[in-house]
Amino acid sequence: MTGLRPGDLLRIDRRASVQFSGDRALTFRVLRVDRKPTYHGWCWLSGYVLDGHGEAVERREVFVQLAGLCRLATPAPVQARPAVPRSARKPTPRPAARPPTTSARDQAAVHRAWSYPQRGSLV
Repeated sequence: MTGLRPGDLLRIDRRASVQFSGDRALTFRVLRVDRKPTYHGWCWLSGYVLDGHGEAVERREVFVQLAGLCRLATPAPVQARPAVPRSARKPTPRPAARPPTTSARDQAAVHRAWSYPQRGSLV
C-alpha cells in the first residue's frame, strides 16, 4: 500500500505485523506517517486506535509492513452544528461579586502589624 495520508482508516492485523495477530488486530486512524528511513517496506505510523463505534480510545505509534495494511472505507464526516450568530445567543447570567470577608481576628492582626511596637518588645 502506498500513499498513506493523515485521516486514512486502516485495519492492522497479522499481515502488517505479527504483534497484531488474532484478537490484537486494530482499526487505526492515521495521524502521521513518519518519514524516517526504516527497513524496506516498513514504516512508522502515528494515530488513534478506534473502538467498534469509531471512537478514538488510544493514541499509538505502530511499526508495520506497508504491504500488509488494509485500507477501510472512510465513514462520512460528522456534520457540525450550525453556527449561531452572537446576536441570537442568550447572555449567560453571572453571579454578583461578593466583597471579601475579613474576620475581626484578621483585622486585629493587620492592625497590630502596622501599629507601633507593643510594650515589652525589642523593636
